[in-house]
Amino acid sequence: MKLSHYMVAMLAVTAAGVTLDSCTKSLDIPAQGALSDEVLATQSGVDALLTGTYAALDGQYNNGSALNLAGTDGWQASPTNWTYGSIAGGDAHKGSDGSDQPAIDAIAKFTADPSNGFFNGKWRTVYEGVNRANSTLRLLAAATTISDADRVSFSAQARFLRAHYYFELKKMFNRVPWIDETIATPAASSQPNTEDIWPRIEADFQYAYDNLPTTQSDLGRVNKWAAASYLAKTYMYEKKYSQAKTLFDLITTQGVTTSGLKYVLTTRFHDNFDAATENNSEAVFAIQMVANDGTNTIASANQGDMLNFPYGNSPFRCCGFFQPSQDLANSYRTDATGLPLVDTYNSNPVKNDQGVASTQPFTPDAGNLDPRIDWTIGRRGLPYLDWGLHPGADWIRSPGQTYAGPYSPKKNIYMQSTQAQYADQHSWAPGTAINYNVIRYADVLLMAAEAEAQLGNLPQAQTYVNLVRARIANPVNFVYQYTNNANPLAGNSTTPAANYTVAAYPTGRFASLGKDGALKAIYFERKLELAMEGHRFFDLVRWGTAETTLNNYFTYESTITTDIRGGRFISGRSEYFPIPQRQIDLSRSGGTSSLTQNPGYN
Repeated sequence: MKLSHYMVAMLAVTAAGVTLDSCTKSLDIPAQGALSDEVLATQSGVDALLTGTYAALDGQYNNGSALNLAGTDGWQASPTNWTYGSIAGGDAHKGSDGSDQPAIDAIAKFTADPSNGFFNGKWRTVYEGVNRANSTLRLLAAATTISDADRVSFSAQARFLRAHYYFELKKMFNRVPWIDETIATPAASSQPNTEDIWPRIEADFQYAYDNLPTTQSDLGRVNKWAAASYLAKTYMYEKKYSQAKTLFDLITTQGVTTSGLKYVLTTRFHDNFDAATENNSEAVFAIQMVANDGTNTIASANQGDMLNFPYGNSPFRCCGFFQPSQDLANSYRTDATGLPLVDTYNSNPVKNDQGVASTQPFTPDAGNLDPRIDWTIGRRGLPYLDWGLHPGADWIRSPGQTYAGPYSPKKNIYMQSTQAQYADQHSWAPGTAINYNVIRYADVLLMAAEAEAQLGNLPQAQTYVNLVRARIANPVNFVYQYTNNANPLAGNSTTPAANYTVAAYPTGRFASLGKDGALKAIYFERKLELAMEGHRFFDLVRWGTAETTLNNYFTYESTITTDIRGGRFISGRSEYFPIPQRQIDLSRSGGTSSLTQNPGYN
């Protein structure tokens, strides 16, 4: 069963007694009515705090309360990073209209400053996760009745989660203060952010890898191979490709999921985005989402993405955000052999219905396409999962398609046939039980390919990429037309809904491309496979290609929509988001702040 988000979440927060935003300048403030360490320093007490540390993964902590149950700003810290990773990376537009959540438009255009409230929302929420991990470790040290085996397990899980939270902070803000269980409460607010914390993140993941079990009884708990994968990902960010390869060699041959399934790509691509088929053989580290959990809220049901459903006359009620870009759609164009147009994809754009009313006729694109386009992007005339054909403009929020384009998101959408079980309607916008895969096996394979290419092992790099491409080339991954109102996912229609033409790279292709060409192909495959999953911006930054890629994106996409006109990525500044001004102010003592702002934001 899934580890419950709410089983002891309130207990965990009360025991932790820490907030990272308040009317005072302290980062750590004792909670009123907190339970004493003597009461909690038991097996059940430590496990309760650890469960609370897992609960913080959903990003719904709100200042002054245990959880952001109202849903008023939960999207600022959504663990899917749909704003910071996908919108800032060019996968998608903010969507909706210009007056709704305008702070996201500034982030998309890299014009946001340190006062933008989204940054503070993300910072304080992720640090709440850090705090809960530290509280667990601190209490664990005081508990005397826990067995050695359980002590190691609790410690390894807490350190994995702390490393995850710090990984989030590092890739977003770069300069972040390291606060662990050894730092006394009064000293927490004065910790500087001048240390490179990658070695500390490595150490936590290494400890978790060395000490976590291979399997767990609760699906939501992390295992040894999740830690290995996250450690390897950390190495990739640090450009330590040899160390990463060593781990990838083990992960791809020995790695298993928490439930003991050998890591392998699922036959059906969409199984990674369907609550009925989640926690499968591709799930490396997933944040568990639960619908209709008895709280009468959607806080456990991916509340951070509650805005990201088609609007207008759609069956989802709200809110028209997170619209895939035309640049992303064009990326799925393939040549006659089924290979991607890595360098020229925008020269042959995918036909769209922009400016065409839903009452007017429209014929979808007839050219060659990778089928992942129709599992990632909702476009007119194609089946929108099992909800019928996407009608186009009628599902796009006013002022219409000119603001953010003609497309709708898809990977976060629940199925019509199972909505009674996996959708949650306890708020003004939908929730869903679809897990968020922080790392899935396709991500691991493509990072492994990247490490091999960086080390000059181009045939092995191609082998990894072709595993991903072979999966999507299987006709089971085509979207099929409706026949007599049949569900296009049920396999009872035999006519593909589009001209799907996709293939693996032929033998020797990467070798002929050379290292740089092979890396470019791998980078593009990550764009296709992981689109709309919150990775793109962070990938572009670590590759050193963000300035060219995103400024080309602004030039192209601004001819289609109005929302990102004026956007510009500035090298030396835009690689990281600004340290929130609120946090700089809170760290001030005697007129001096312990936090240093990132370059370009002063």
